[in-house]
Amino acid sequence: MNKTYSLFLILLCTSFYAQTRLLSWNIENLGRSKSNLELEFIANTIKDYDIVALQEVVAGDGGAQTIAQLAAELNRKGSKWDYAISDPTSSSAYKTERYAYLWKTSRARLKGRPWLESKFQLEIDREPYLATFEINQKEVTLVNFHAITKSKQPEREIKYFKYLPAQYPQLNLLFLGDFNCPQSHSVFTPLKKMGYDSALKGQKTSLKKACQHNACLASEFDNFFYLSNKTKVYESGILPFYTAFPSLKDARKISDHVPIWMTFELK
Repeated sequence: MNKTYSLFLILLCTSFYAQTRLLSWNIENLGRSKSNLELEFIANTIKDYDIVALQEVVAGDGGAQTIAQLAAELNRKGSKWDYAISDPTSSSAYKTERYAYLWKTSRARLKGRPWLESKFQLEIDREPYLATFEINQKEVTLVNFHAITKSKQPEREIKYFKYLPAQYPQLNLLFLGDFNCPQSHSVFTPLKKMGYDSALKGQKTSLKKACQHNACLASEFDNFFYLSNKTKVYESGILPFYTAFPSLKDARKISDHVPIWMTFELK
């Protein structure tokens, strides 16, 4: 093997290792109702990613314990994982839920304690859950969010996101989760004017009740919004986990959303 080729391989491996694989998934009613087999399926689906953000962890009925069980399942698959779970969000008991992060300790380090954003908790039913991670000596703060349903106009909540960059000027905020709203909606315009871009465009992420003419996805709801001058995104997409099941009815026992992912490097 000549020196030029060896150097090329080293640079290629270094570049690949510098990239971080981030996944976000709204897993419907993630709690005690998930069986051990379903948790194993979820772990196998997310195990190749470095940081995972989850929405719709149930506030009661074993939600926190289920995340601990999921982390234990991931730890049996070859990498060391850690996790953080939010307190229940402060909305009414009917809608309150938790968020969670799981990450490979060899690929990211949690800085400080994650927190539920309290400033707009009266305006936002499920206030976002923020966590700062150090990756290759640079930092990014994930803003994990699950909006109210489309029928209740999630843009009424999302409009407050434009204030968060000024509230945390020292942080590199990366918004992710289930917005119940497409990235093309005008409510995201203020963020885009600040330099934010969406990782997915025109990509549907929620499941229909049944596939119609091989079309199984319903709406463009889940996404990442990142500062393009601080984050370089290499690839993004979805994981069509439902193809592993005989029907969407069976797949929806896992979730009514697909996981979304992106591969990025902090500048």
